[in-house]
Amino acid sequence: MAEHLEIERKFDVGEDFERPDFGAIGGVRPAGPVTRQLSATYYDTSDQRLAAAGVTLRRRAGGDDEGWHLKLPASPGPASPGPGPALARRELREPLSDEPPAALAARVAALTDGAPLAPIATLDTERIVVTLSVNGSVVAEVDDDVVTARRLPGGAALRWREIEVEVSQPGEPADRVAGAAAEELEKAGARPARSSSKLARLLAGG
Repeated sequence: MAEHLEIERKFDVGEDFERPDFGAIGGVRPAGPVTRQLSATYYDTSDQRLAAAGVTLRRRAGGDDEGWHLKLPASPGPASPGPGPALARRELREPLSDEPPAALAARVAALTDGAPLAPIATLDTERIVVTLSVNGSVVAEVDDDVVTARRLPGGAALRWREIEVEVSQPGEPADRVAGAAAEELEKAGARPARSSSKLARLLAGG
């Protein structure tokens, strides 16, 4: 089982938002954009015990990290410059398979208390990725997402656009660059996201 620390800022933007190119950030070399198609199915109990605890379990196809992802509750990330709160989440990963991996199901057994896990939502995302490098090393990533989401079974489609600024190794220069990228987004009209995750936004009705 692989473990990943995710530290990100999320922003709500309109469909016609013009993303800055981040070239004005000192010492930073932007690369991209690269477009990726992601398809995720989220699992929970019928009464959404994981969601109530701030936990998400998903099966995602597409992208560099396709597979099963278990995200544990968001907490305040390390103090860093820039607008919007930085949230830190632990993410546990298992390879792609048809059913929830036993290792991840065991991690949430205390929450599910024997209730079966089943699909509760699908999210299809068209993601445009811009990486930000310092001295040849990527220190932050900007993900510009157009999301089409449905609750299962048979929910109506909801569509929105959001942008995330993410670092995986906190500290300098990543914190400075991520903060500066967040400032560029805010200047362009982005606003800190109302929801801490895409699933939370869907379950709240958009």
